Parts: sequence; C-alpha cells; structure tokens
Amino acid sequence: MGRLFGTDGVRGVANADLTAELALGLSVAAAHVLAEAGTFEGHRPVAVVGRDPRASGEFLEAAVVAGLASAGVDVLRVGVLPTPAVAYLTGALGADLGVMLSASHNAMPDNGIKFFARGGHKLADELEDRIEQTYRAHASGEPWERPTGAGVGRVREYDQGFDNYVAHLIGVLPNRMDGLKVVIDGAHGAAARVSPEAFARAGAEVITIGTEPDGLNINHECGSTHLDKLRAAVVEHGADLGVAHDGDADRCLAVDHKGNEVDGDQILAVLALAMREAGSLRKNTVVATVMSNLGFKLAMEREGVELVQTAVGDRYVLEEMKAHGFALGGEQSGHVIVLDHATTGDGTLTGLMLAARVAATGRSLADLAAVMERLPQILINVRDVDKNRVNSSEELAAAVADAEAQLGSTGRVLLRPSGTEPLVRVMVEAADIEQARTVAQRLADAVKSALG
Repeated sequence: MGRLFGTDGVRGVANADLTAELALGLSVAAAHVLAEAGTFEGHRPVAVVGRDPRASGEFLEAAVVAGLASAGVDVLRVGVLPTPAVAYLTGALGADLGVMLSASHNAMPDNGIKFFARGGHKLADELEDRIEQTYRAHASGEPWERPTGAGVGRVREYDQGFDNYVAHLIGVLPNRMDGLKVVIDGAHGAAARVSPEAFARAGAEVITIGTEPDGLNINHECGSTHLDKLRAAVVEHGADLGVAHDGDADRCLAVDHKGNEVDGDQILAVLALAMREAGSLRKNTVVATVMSNLGFKLAMEREGVELVQTAVGDRYVLEEMKAHGFALGGEQSGHVIVLDHATTGDGTLTGLMLAARVAATGRSLADLAAVMERLPQILINVRDVDKNRVNSSEELAAAVADAEAQLGSTGRVLLRPSGTEPLVRVMVEAADIEQARTVAQRLADAVKSALG
C-alpha cells in the first residue's frame, strides 16, 4: 500500500478513497502522535477544523470532529473558510492542531485532509509518517486508550473566524484601494465570502463571479484554472483588474484591465519590487521553483533582486523561506507566500497586495506586470518511459546539451520525472514560440528513444 500523505495532505475521491472511516482514523492518530510528541503537555488540547464548500466536506468534517473529540481534543468548528484562514486561526487562537478539509483546485468529487501544527505551520514529514503508522496500527486492531467522562473532547462553533481572518488581512495591507474596481472569481469555493468582503473593506468596488457555492459547483469552469469568465467580466465592467482563486483559496491568478492573464511569476515580480521599496523584502531575495518562467529570472537579475530556486511544489518554496529567513516566495500557479503575514500560500492576501500596489502607484496592472516578459514556454509530457533514468542516460544528456546550445542564453531546457506518474515532463523556453515548440518536440522524441 502506498503512502497516504502526498505533498499536500491526504487526497482522493470522497467516499471511495477518502472515506469517513479514514478521516476519523487519521484524526485519532494525529491526536495520539501529537500527544506523544509533547504538543498537549500541561493543558487540554484544542483543534481548529475548517472546510471548503464541497458536499462531501459535510460528512468528512463530522468524521474528523468525532475522531478528535473521541481522542480527548476540544474542537472549534470554523465552517467554510480558506485553507490559509484555518492556518491563521490555528496560530491566532493558540490551538494545538488545525485540520482543513479540501482538495484545492481538484474537481468536486475529490476531497482531502490537511493537518497544521501549532502556529499554523504544515506538519513535518516525520510527524505525517508517524500519523500514518499509528492509523494503520489502529486499523489492524491495536487498542488505544479512550478517554471517558469529562476526558472526551468538547465541540463548539467558532463563529468569529470569518471576521477575525478578514480583519487580519486588512490589517497587514500597506494601503487602501479606494476607487479601484475589481472583479473577483471565487471558484464557488472557500473564498466566495471572504475575498469580496476583504476587498470591499479595503475600499475597492467589487464585482463577483463564482461566489455562489452549492456544494457541487466548486472549481467548475471557474476560478484560477478557468480564467475565461473572469477575462470577460473584467472587460465588460471596465474593471481595473480581476482576481481568481482556486477551491480552497491558497492561490491567486490575476487578469489586467485588458483581460490578459497575470500569472504567479508576474505577481511575484510585482510584489518583490513593492516589498523591496517598502524595506520588507528580507535579504533582497525572492524564492521560486525551477518551473518559473525564464523571463522572471531575467527580470529579477535586471532589477537587482536575488532569486533562489527550489524543486517544484509550494512546500519546497516554504521550506527554503523558513530555513533562510526569506519573506517572499511562490509558484507560477499562483501559490504566493508572504511569510511575515501567512504560513501558507494565501490567495486573498496575494490579490489584496497586488491590488494595493496598483492603487498605491496609480499604474495599471498591465504596466506593473510588464516588469517581466513572459517567454514562450512549451511543456510536453512523455508517457510510458523509465523516468528513473532521466539523469543517467548519456543519449539524453547529449540531446539536452544540443538543445541548450541551440537556445543559448535566451532559452532554457528542463527535464523532470513526474512524482506520481510514469512520465517525464519536457519543458522548453525560448524567445520564439516556434523555436520552443520545435526544440521541445525534438527533446520529447529523444526521451522516448532513450528511456522508452
């Protein structure tokens, strides 16, 4: 049986892969592991539990709450809120554990469970492994000591979570955005109420789409993975910009006043310069992944900002930031982490900071985003090959060397084995789209030949 925990918690089709029994069992196991680690020492443990609007979140939340309470943990149910809100409240309320039920940008039938440690930080891999081991031991019949009487956990609603989180977002903004017209696409997800409220309190005129979740429509043809409706709405309403979230609102993509996409790399570039100007870009450094567009790297070099690159995944960005004290990092997909104000990617905060920059400078988002030129990028997935030999094949190394020589300093090649599938991702960037396409196809053929 494979590892339950992936790079972002436990995910699967709700009620098929991710069952109520699994949710309950993992929650019990998490309580026991944290107790053994000393997290609950000297006090009665408390957990914050939130979810996105998926229909399956209702029964999964009930299972998680039952598991925690049966293990002696008091539970604060915050209801439908973004992942970063649950992380924030876990820290702000001094809770010992946070639990978020969401499958992020995945389709509605999926769901997931993500645990946060005290302070709202992601659990260490070692703790996740111990939770999984404990869960499997319990599932195989190993008994555990069950509290009784006053020892069982108590459950109550925490209705102040929404206002507390929105107040936090407004409190960290560098300036208001009065006079700005913003369209928000909430993906019928966890930010459907939070994001419009935060923008309105910050002074913006807000137009909303994708903000009527019914439990079934999350991410459906809307949000950060489907920008067409947002583009159209921004142009139709003559808005200054548009902001799109995913289902759990830990990411943000944007659209300028002409309806052009502004991706995570461009957002990072804009915020990096804004934070440097404000003196909050610690060590004059921004963290991004190796999949960031070459145009971003060239822009940061030109502007004198240091760039540190990590493996793909916001968890690796966050690890690098925490290890070296950097303040800003993110991914092309729109996961942007402002570590002074959030412990995870926060799509609402990112959108607010981007809009605040537009308001503060009086410049359009298109003008601000033009700090970097997004070079054409071609990605080809080569399936059914031996991905483990990517770095050892001499034939492939020669093909890559030829490609890099052809592209020169204005292009880039990246070959990356998938972490979950039997395929290799071939990514090529070049100043010319046709050149990028030609080189990428040639490299894909070489991968098939060398590793097939």
